[in-house]
Amino acid sequence: MTASSTVQEQDDNCYHCGLSVPKGSDYQTIINGKSRSMCCPGCLAVAQTIVDSGLDNYYKHRTDNAQAPEIRSEDLSDALLLELSLYDDDSVKQGFVRNTDEGDEATLVIEGITCAACVWLLENHISGIPGVSKANVNLTNHRARITWDSDVTPLSDLLAQIYRIGYQAHPYTPDKEEQLLEQEKKRATRRLGVAGIGMMQTMMLAVALYGGALQGIENQYVTFIRWASMVIATPVVLYSAKPFIVAAFRDIKTRHLTMDVPVSIAIYGAYFASVWATITNSGEVYFDSVTMFSFFLLVGRYLEMIARHRTGRAGNALLNLLPASAVKMIDGNEQLIPANELKTGDVVLIKPGHTIPADGMIISGSSSVDESALTGEYLPIRKECEDKVVGGTINVENPIQIRITEVGNETQLSAIVRLLERAQEEKPQAAQLADKVASYFVAAVLLTACGVGFGWWIVEPAHAFWITLSVLVVTCPCALSLATPTALTAATGTLRQNGLLITRGHVLESLANATHIIFDKTGTLTEGNLSLQEVIPLSSLDQDHCIQIAAALEKHSEHPIARAFHEQSADKSAIDIQAELGQGLQGKIDGTQFRIGKPEYAAKISSVIAPPLPQVSGQWLLLCSESGPLAWFRLNDQIRREAAEAIASLQNLGLKCEMLTGDNSSAVAEVASRLGISDCVSGVSPAEKLEYVNQLQGQGAQIIMVGDGINDIPVLAGAQTSIAMGTATDLAKTNADGVLVQHDLLRLVDGVLLARKTKSVIRQNLGWSLCYNLLALPLAAFGFIAPYMAALGMSASSLVVVGNAMRLNRIPKNKPATKPTNTASTDLNTDSVV
Repeated sequence: MTASSTVQEQDDNCYHCGLSVPKGSDYQTIINGKSRSMCCPGCLAVAQTIVDSGLDNYYKHRTDNAQAPEIRSEDLSDALLLELSLYDDDSVKQGFVRNTDEGDEATLVIEGITCAACVWLLENHISGIPGVSKANVNLTNHRARITWDSDVTPLSDLLAQIYRIGYQAHPYTPDKEEQLLEQEKKRATRRLGVAGIGMMQTMMLAVALYGGALQGIENQYVTFIRWASMVIATPVVLYSAKPFIVAAFRDIKTRHLTMDVPVSIAIYGAYFASVWATITNSGEVYFDSVTMFSFFLLVGRYLEMIARHRTGRAGNALLNLLPASAVKMIDGNEQLIPANELKTGDVVLIKPGHTIPADGMIISGSSSVDESALTGEYLPIRKECEDKVVGGTINVENPIQIRITEVGNETQLSAIVRLLERAQEEKPQAAQLADKVASYFVAAVLLTACGVGFGWWIVEPAHAFWITLSVLVVTCPCALSLATPTALTAATGTLRQNGLLITRGHVLESLANATHIIFDKTGTLTEGNLSLQEVIPLSSLDQDHCIQIAAALEKHSEHPIARAFHEQSADKSAIDIQAELGQGLQGKIDGTQFRIGKPEYAAKISSVIAPPLPQVSGQWLLLCSESGPLAWFRLNDQIRREAAEAIASLQNLGLKCEMLTGDNSSAVAEVASRLGISDCVSGVSPAEKLEYVNQLQGQGAQIIMVGDGINDIPVLAGAQTSIAMGTATDLAKTNADGVLVQHDLLRLVDGVLLARKTKSVIRQNLGWSLCYNLLALPLAAFGFIAPYMAALGMSASSLVVVGNAMRLNRIPKNKPATKPTNTASTDLNTDSVV
């Protein structure tokens, strides 16, 4: 049947959907050199999008009219349309729609996405809706960001259009997304469990059939085993494998071939053929192959889903840094209100230890603010009147009042969330390339099977079905589908046992191709906390006595500098403790007044001038009594013991090592010098980190980013490969592609070495799979391979692939680093104040 015979080009019908064109309508566009009439703006927009995209051949090859793009009652129920219309209310849209210079921007969660083809369809379909200027769908977390003119198309119509093509869209809210993720995980777990049990049972019965075929078995037992296998395999096919057939029908409907199409044909074709063979007691059965293939594919989908859920929950947790309530000042009185009710200009009281609920400016008081959640630096920052503070940070010392300047989507924390989403969208989309290649493979398989079937129907009709099925089974991309996942799984398990947890499938490939590795400083190359390095007595008191006095004073403070003394046991007790913001502490011990902190501050307790600072670099604190100076204390953040060896080994493997940090102190140059890092960028914000990495990647660099703080989240998401330290924040770890669970930088060397070996094994597996298909296909097409032999061959090829992947259970040996490990004197200078 030709396209011209099935699609009539009538002037009174819409060229796109075939419906009648209303009288008085004048919607027309040029398709294939002719002016075509359309029934509505929706058809006009979709048709114009197809033409503008260079896809107008679609109209030449289609065999049926497209569905009309406008929403009709027969498309969606009245109840659903009524529910969607609620999203046009401004108060409802407030939580997930923001106004931009380009129009309204909404963040949605899309249910039903299975591959890059779904992303392509959604983006092209949504972009064709009138008023839509931008539509980006994130394959990783299934979120869509749409920018459109709500005066042209209401939000309810956008949601309805997405429902029309087989997907469901929900406004993005953390609570709603958590529910959807949990529901999806439960469904996937149930399907995987049913497939696993079914596979084990059918494989056990298949062994008896295979053995009977070789040694002989009575027909009554063959019949019983076949019927038992059918009963066991039926739930696997009808329930566990249902997502494949649903996706296949959707792909066929949208004329976009993916691996779901041949997979579904093979699974359901083999199943129904086996059912027919069982009922008629003829032919061969493939229940074992059907259940095994379904289980392996579901395992891959499940692992992909877990990684995607981890990413989605990370963004939710980032927003949860903001407190649920705030203390608002009204006419001098304190009133506790929900934080989401704050407005620009409100005055809020922030008590010590409380989280700042939104961006603002201090109008009363002064304090230190812990900004480690955003900057990654552990020392609190001193804040005075008229200084700006950021929502999600913590007030450390004194009560302050702030005037709110930014709320909701305009806060810096929300900006970081948007950076994260943008960075995830800009990740290399290898899945799209793989899906494009798979389309050609799928088309070739289907055309070959059709050709073989037609040829045998002419020559020998009785054998046509079984030989065609043999071709589909023998070319079923089982080994091809397993070639990469099995190698990645084996390598991932090996690295996990050795302290590097891989959370994304692309990591090993990216590690193998990496050219640059970029480190954050604090908490990554260094330990991330201050420790007591040296004590220099200045009086008759010995070192231990001085430490006891300092520990007694500092044990009442939670300042990061004070925590350096918490490991020291304090037998003495201090009273009347007073803290001077940014200077130090004073208190009484056994009736004597002491001060510890900055030299000038501590020396003021006596009439003696502060002694000169020692020449050794570090954070120096002076302990004084009323009689004069007592001791110097040197504190420092230490370089990790294995850092120097790890850097040297990575450089020995041909990687260029760089440092990218928000710290702008002299410690940056010192760390770089000691570790042999020639390129370092300091004092950069999260956005600047992301911009720097994107610039390098734009020049062709393949980057591994290693970090540990929330400020590293956007750049961790934006790099081709991202690794978080085991001591990193939960948000950094969930957004990273891998985690150093033993926080040992030498595991990075193991990762690169094993990744390169994995790349070689994957090539071998793919080569074997392709060779197997090229050899088996002509044999099956000419009838030399029976269906059961095709199933055995498919299983055997899978075992070869899996066996080759098992060679990745060992870490390759690393060549000795050209630079020796530096384990001595690895403390650093820090220029922060007390």
